[in-house]
Amino acid sequence: MRIDILTLFPNMFTGVFNESILKKAQEKKAVSLNVINFRDFADNKHKTVDDYPYGGGAGMVLKPQPIFDAVAYVTKHSEHPRIILLCPQGERYTQKKAEELAKEDHLVLICGHYEGYDERIREYLVTDEISIGDYVLTGGELGAMVIVDSVVRLLPGVLGNEASPVHDSFSSGLLEHPHYTRPADFRGMKVPEVLLSGNHRLIEEWREKQSLKRTFLRRPDLLENYPLTEKQKRWIEEWKKEER
Repeated sequence: MRIDILTLFPNMFTGVFNESILKKAQEKKAVSLNVINFRDFADNKHKTVDDYPYGGGAGMVLKPQPIFDAVAYVTKHSEHPRIILLCPQGERYTQKKAEELAKEDHLVLICGHYEGYDERIREYLVTDEISIGDYVLTGGELGAMVIVDSVVRLLPGVLGNEASPVHDSFSSGLLEHPHYTRPADFRGMKVPEVLLSGNHRLIEEWREKQSLKRTFLRRPDLLENYPLTEKQKRWIEEWKKEER
């Protein structure tokens, strides 16, 4: 996969892209991460990329020309790139969207600043608009980092254990079950006996039940469209009785 990030602040990505899983993914050639300053594509001598909004109002607006030309440059050899605009008006980002994007060959992430983008960027250039949450940041860079991290970890060979992303919270539709490690007794706080039993069938059932219970208690909205089994429905009814 190739991911190009268009930004006015390329140095923000240096530490993030050169540590941990993202660094290893690049070393394994699973992904190519490229950060481009779209100010370099401005066609005026002062390299300005923003201007006052037509009709008046507060703030400055990003001009279309530098971004259109930067996108043309990074996609000139791509057949079907996904061009993603980071903006508060976009589709709220989810694990399902990360899994969808992880199947692509080329992503282009556009990070905005100032008051917003010229609307023609939104209308005629991008394929997706994404928001990472219902809040406003000073720019799209942090959102781009979130998307890159969540997508790259899903690429084949990136994580040491191929089963890891399958069992992550949200990947299965439920929150993840609790985890424990040594020691079995830490200052009187003990690991559940079932996890020490060696009975894999009971362990898997415990994990399934704990995952469902955690979702039921913390994120019941996730269960609205979840295909519950009869066994899982019985568990939920038991928990509802306990709450009464």
